[in-house]
This record gives sequence, C-alpha cells and structure tokens, in this order.
Amino acid sequence: MTSKNKQEWQETTLAATLKRFPERQERFETSSGIDVSPVYTPEDIPDSDYSAALGYPGEYPFTRGIQPTMYRGRLWTMRQYAGFGTAEESNRRYRYLLEQGQTGLSIAFDLPTQIGYDSDHPLAQGEIGKVGVAIDTLEDIEILFKDIPLDKVSTSMTINSTAAILLSMYIALAKKQGVDPAKLDGTIQNDMLKEYIARGTYIFPPRPSMRLTTDIFAYCSQNVPRWNTISISGYHVREAGCTAAQEIAFTLADGIAYVQAAIDAGLDVDAFAGRLSFFFDSHNNLFEEIAKFRAARHLWAKIMRQRFEAKDPRSWMLRFHTQTAGCTLTAQQPHNNIVRVAIQALAAILGGTQSLHTNSFDEAYATPSQDAVTVALRTQQLLAYENGIGDVVDAFGGSYLIESLTDALERQATEYIDKIDKLGGAVAAIEQGFQQKEIQESSYRQQKNIEENKSIIVGVNKFVSPFPNISGLLRVNPEVERKQKERLAQIKKNRDNDKVNKALKNLDEVARSQDNTMPTFLDCVEAYASIGEICDVLRKVFGTQKEYLVF
Repeated sequence: MTSKNKQEWQETTLAATLKRFPERQERFETSSGIDVSPVYTPEDIPDSDYSAALGYPGEYPFTRGIQPTMYRGRLWTMRQYAGFGTAEESNRRYRYLLEQGQTGLSIAFDLPTQIGYDSDHPLAQGEIGKVGVAIDTLEDIEILFKDIPLDKVSTSMTINSTAAILLSMYIALAKKQGVDPAKLDGTIQNDMLKEYIARGTYIFPPRPSMRLTTDIFAYCSQNVPRWNTISISGYHVREAGCTAAQEIAFTLADGIAYVQAAIDAGLDVDAFAGRLSFFFDSHNNLFEEIAKFRAARHLWAKIMRQRFEAKDPRSWMLRFHTQTAGCTLTAQQPHNNIVRVAIQALAAILGGTQSLHTNSFDEAYATPSQDAVTVALRTQQLLAYENGIGDVVDAFGGSYLIESLTDALERQATEYIDKIDKLGGAVAAIEQGFQQKEIQESSYRQQKNIEENKSIIVGVNKFVSPFPNISGLLRVNPEVERKQKERLAQIKKNRDNDKVNKALKNLDEVARSQDNTMPTFLDCVEAYASIGEICDVLRKVFGTQKEYLVF
C-alpha cells in the first residue's frame, strides 16, 4: 500500500515494523530536547512560507546565507587559534601556519594578559605563557607580529576585559609599520557579558565594562572602519554546558544589550551594527548544528530590522566565526577527536560560517603541538577542496528535517529572549543569575546522561579500549616566565617614565568622565605603559567584579 500522509504511514507501515523490530531507544531528541521523528515530510513545516522564512541567499532574512555566492565566491577564512609561551615562540607558530595555507590569524593570550596583570605580578606566577602568549607591553606585540605585515593579514584576538588595550597596541603597531589603521582587517572578541555568564575572565563590573565596549564601537566606526568591533560569543556558554537553543538565545540577548548600550551612548545603529560579528560553537549533532546557525541568522535579522529599525541591510546580517567543540574532545582514544572535529567542521560549513577554527586532537592534554595543529588545518583544507561541499549555497535548505529543526530552535530561542527581556535585559538577567542557572541545569543533565550511558561517548563510556600515549605534546618551558619578567623589567627601566605617568594620569581623568577612553589607551600603550599599570588605574576608578552566586 501507499500511505496518504505521515500519520497513516506511522500507524501502518512503521507500526508493523516496530512490532517485530523495536527501535534502539525509547526517544530520540536533540540537545535542546527537540523530539526527532523517524522521517520528515511537508507536514512537519505546515506554516512554512519560503519567501518570509527563507528567501534567497544574500537577501533578508538571510536564513540561507549572508552572501549570494557564499563559498562559490570565496571560501571561509581558515583561522587556527594559537598562542603560547613568549611572543617569539608564538610568532614562529603564526608564520608556520601562514606558510601551511592558513588564511587568518587567531591570537590566544595567557591568563595574566586576559585579566590585566603583568607577568611580574604575584598572581601571574605559574601562568605565564600557559594558555596563550604573554603580552605586557607594546614591545611584546611588536615581536608577536614580526615579519607579518598587518595590512596583509586578518587578525582575530580572543581578548575581553583588556580588549581595548590590546586593540590599541595593534593600532599602535600598525602605525609603526606605516599601515593606515583604516586598512586594518580583523576582529576583537570584546564580549564581556558572556564572561559573567560562563567564562570568568572579567576584571570590572558589567556596566563599566559595557562602557569600554561601546567606546570601542564609537572609536572604530570613525578610525578603524573595517575592524569587527566585537565577536558576540555563544561558544563559551555552549562549552559551559548549555543547549543549542540556549546558545542562540543567550548570544543574541547579549547582542541586543550591546546594540542598545551603543544606541544609548548616542551612536546611530547603522554606524556600527555592520561591524558586529558573532562566535558560535559547532557541537556533535550534525543536523541540529546546521539548523542552529540558520535559525540564529534568521532571528538576528528580524531583531535588527524590527526591534532596532536598522535600515542598512548590512546591519541585519549575522556574520560569524565558528570553532569546533572543545568540550567534546576526549583524553581517551584521542585520535577519535580528529573524526569529531571533521564532522563538527562540516556542520559549520553547511551552516554558512564566515571563518572556522578546527580543534587539534591533542587539546585534551595540552596546547596543540605542531603536528596536531597541522592535521586540524588540513581537515579544513580537505573539506574546502576535495568534497564539493562549498559548491552549493545552503545545500540543506528545503530539507524537511532541517527546516523543522530551524523553526523549533528559533521558537525556543525566542522564548528565552522574551524571558530575559522581562528580567530587564541581558545585564539585569546576569545580575540575577538567570543564564548561569539555566546553563548549570543543562550541564548537569548532559553529564548525568553520560554517566547513565544514555549519551554515548565513544572510548569513554562505550567501546573502551587501551590506547597509546601521545608523543610530542607541547610543554611550555619554565624559562618562559623568567625571560618574560626580564624583558618587562628592561622596558620599565628604559622607557620614558615621565611620559608613562602622564598618560596614566590622563587615563584616570578620562575614565572618570564620559569621554571615549580609546585615544587615551593609545597614548598609554605608545608610551609603553604595561597592561597591568593601565588596568590598575581602571580598577581604582571602576572597582572589581566578584562572582555572582547562583543557587
């Protein structure tokens, strides 16, 4: 017989088979709790209006992609996140990756740099160069980018609390290289709200941190117009344990808060919104991840056009970088991670990412070794050149499954955004612990499912077997700390300290006013004031943030 509709098929053909051969589990669902049907038909997207919900690539609402040609015109930027030890060591890694075909730099900074302490501070002991490169002054940035012309490369800097300082150093270096800052191309993460939600490398309370963020928006709109002034990050909230729907919601809610703060500071929405960018995780569920990226793009376009009444189509576009899911990498059977990363990268590409970082298989142990990072880069290159994946724009567009998941994720995300709005917006919700509590509960459920074998992790709770030790792990030499402290001491001794003190005094005055802080940061770094000295001034003015307790 031939079924007339999905229900008839379920009640006849499917039911007869299930009597003889039951399915392998009672329920199939995505990370967001969306039930997965055995088959999808037009009945699963009954209210779908092609022109309203999908449209064409490069046109509102951008569900199918922000460019008409996508990867047929230009491949995504292959941007491997890297940085460790001293500026010299990281510079060698960057030049190696560029020689291997990487098309953009992505800078990792060590923890003291991220939270505004110099390498000679007692709290920096044992952390210098461990999870990224150590940067104290402009001289470190000069070494970091030695023989790398800033007008020829796109640079992403994963930095938040000290974002304005690191961007100022980058601009100062460009000037020293003779490069017009207006020609600089890249992104600075500069997303403080997710730090309070999930990551924790904050220095100041949320509201002064928002002021520094909008100062960057205003300054770059006039002086560094090609720079992406923020990378609003869902990656870290997903790594902390949230679902795909929560990742969309919490990221876009933060985006709403940044846009509103900039408007409140007197900026025209279309003057800065086109340089906003986003940063997402690509997790394990291939179909849900593809749908997630499409749903985020569609929802953001509606938010910018309807809520903020942006007029420029560039203001409606959600442009994003993706990194494969670090939290899925396992120390057990680490070569399995190569396969995980390839599938996650595939989801990001099919979802329409603008740039991509692929994790290395040894990252559950250490900062990636050169061999491991080469495999990670080759994974992107294989996907780009050998499989035809980029030859079609939005290859899954029109798939009953993908469109149904896209709609479901957007509905869930919208419900979360509405809750956050009712709490007073993202900042107020963070202060009340809403997002943190939601992530904690989701993370607990996921871990419980793993421990109860409801979620299978190959090599961890199923198909467990011995595996050989990984050779060639990268270890940061303890000498790094001594050398970095010596360099900093020499800089502080040889610079014009009267000029430094004058610049820091001026920063104190500007920070207490309503003036834009960026020109003052630039004066400080050009005088070779250190990150710690600059942040100490701001700590006195803004105070420091304590972690919100969530029960």
